Amino acid sequence: MDQSRRAHQIAQVLWGLAYQEVGRSLRCRTEDAAADEGRLRRARTLADALESLGPFYIKIGQILSTRPDVVPAATATELQKLHDQVSCGPFVDFEPVLTAELGSRWPSLFRDIDTGTPLGSASLAQVYGAELADGTPVAVKIQRPGVRDVVEADMALLRRIARFAGKRAPKFNAVIDIDAMLKVIFDAMRPELDFCLEAENMRTAAAHTQDFKHITVPRALTATPRVLIQSLAPGCSIRDADPAAFTTQERTDLGHDLLSFMYRGYFIRQFFHADPHPGNIFVHPGHPACLIDWGMVGRLDRPLSHSVLRVLMCLAQNDGAGVAKAWVEMGHPTPWAQLADFEGDMAALVPQIATASLGELDFGLTLTSVLERSTRRDIKTSPMVSILGKSFANIEGSIRHLCPELSLIDVFQDELPSIIFHLASEHLSAPQAARTLLELMSAGGQMPQQIRGIITALADRELSVNVNQGPTKTDMFCGSRARRSALLTVGALLWWHRSRR
Repeated sequence: MDQSRRAHQIAQVLWGLAYQEVGRSLRCRTEDAAADEGRLRRARTLADALESLGPFYIKIGQILSTRPDVVPAATATELQKLHDQVSCGPFVDFEPVLTAELGSRWPSLFRDIDTGTPLGSASLAQVYGAELADGTPVAVKIQRPGVRDVVEADMALLRRIARFAGKRAPKFNAVIDIDAMLKVIFDAMRPELDFCLEAENMRTAAAHTQDFKHITVPRALTATPRVLIQSLAPGCSIRDADPAAFTTQERTDLGHDLLSFMYRGYFIRQFFHADPHPGNIFVHPGHPACLIDWGMVGRLDRPLSHSVLRVLMCLAQNDGAGVAKAWVEMGHPTPWAQLADFEGDMAALVPQIATASLGELDFGLTLTSVLERSTRRDIKTSPMVSILGKSFANIEGSIRHLCPELSLIDVFQDELPSIIFHLASEHLSAPQAARTLLELMSAGGQMPQQIRGIITALADRELSVNVNQGPTKTDMFCGSRARRSALLTVGALLWWHRSRR
């Protein structure tokens, strides 16, 4: 891909946006209604421009739709409508990819392949229905020729622009961290450019569905970097499904398992589907829901996963102060952060969402609302929250089509005991216990020196003691937590030692 030519194309689109913006600002200056209409037109123009630039910028737009702290509300609403769908291309354009990836004898792999009407068409790939030589129905996903070079060139170009902008707007970048946010998006999109990685994601996800009766994932049968042959999902998109075709119990079971599966992905596996929009969930009466398209996944590190869990727990308990504290721990406050004001924001926001059903509550929007307020108060948050917010918003929108009366908070509280039990089991594992003991020993190694310092101060009569009315609740909690951790650690090591004997 000629990067200079691609940069020129992008510059033309951006110049067109700027030109239209100047024209609108000259026409719409006074009336509020005209100003609102102008904002809506600008939002639509931006969405159209991103869509015209291709798959990478479509993903950028989708992520920005979850960042009302970065784009205006009208723009975020329009960007939510971005779909990675394009008109179908002729099969003759894709046949050379099949030949390059599977060899010239690729037709012998299939009894039949419907080359006339693809099952789906997106800017990165096209999907065809087929039957293998043994009669097994499959979906054949073929990457568009040359699209990988375009996306990688876009990634490199936007990374340079982000670094340039970050140096010239350091205060903004200290809160938003544009470069880090782009890296998160790049990492999440990598499997969409290499179907071998997507197939590995599918196998990982399939292992995670074993505990669920109403969830399944297609099987990856053959994978190369640009061709993926997988089992065919029954039914239709959850968006097109008729709720009346399902019993009430079946709808509830499907919705409950989909939410539970996602919660465990966020908080136990730290691996989750980052794009579970309605088009990626297929349902059919009498069958489990099938989650397709594992090209975009999110991965959380353990501390961030635990902080997000604490945010949800505080939301479920209507604890605004707890939400504020857990949220701040997901990133860090800048030197000019307004922490007290942020806690006040949460105290006002959290009671509004603590008891809503799925029909009334958009939890993805709730996360982005918290993010918007934290950014306004100059608190930097992990860029992974953008991917997480997109995933939350998509799964909620998907389930809302089938089971709008389902309560997210109720499902979360149902799932919480098993999540906590798993995390406690991790804490008591031998490696984690050994790590905790080493940390305690490292901290304890400083004590003899501290004791000697106290004795010297006493001898020189220079010791001063601050006296208060007793330990605070926080001090008592921290102290008891440390003692419990130490006891649990020792107990786990003893158990491990005996089991090895």
